Amino acid sequence: MDRFFFIAGSISAFLGVALGAFAAHGLRIKLSAEMFNIFEVGVRYHMYHALALLAVAWASSRWPGTSITAAGWLFLVGTIIFSGSLYLLSVTGLRWLGAITPIGGLAFLIGWILLAWGAWQGH
Repeated sequence: MDRFFFIAGSISAFLGVALGAFAAHGLRIKLSAEMFNIFEVGVRYHMYHALALLAVAWASSRWPGTSITAAGWLFLVGTIIFSGSLYLLSVTGLRWLGAITPIGGLAFLIGWILLAWGAWQGH
């Protein structure tokens, strides 16, 4: 799993940088300040959790276990739901997408707790 999460984190970071550049150079003039800010929040948390996936890769090689693996999956799912909903909200204006964003945030929170728990257990 360590290789999978390292690759996933690397690809996720690539996408975060690409989406950030796209926003800065392509969306800034097309979106309102509020919607641009929403997109930027999505990119910020996307990048945080791309780095978290790299940490999961390292942790899973050091302390393999279900908690570490679950944390990685939660970071992936959280990125898709949290950042994805913010990306879509900002470019479509569909406010109902904001209602699913907290689900991704909850996935992030649980992922961080499981990462800490997995390290604490440290097989």
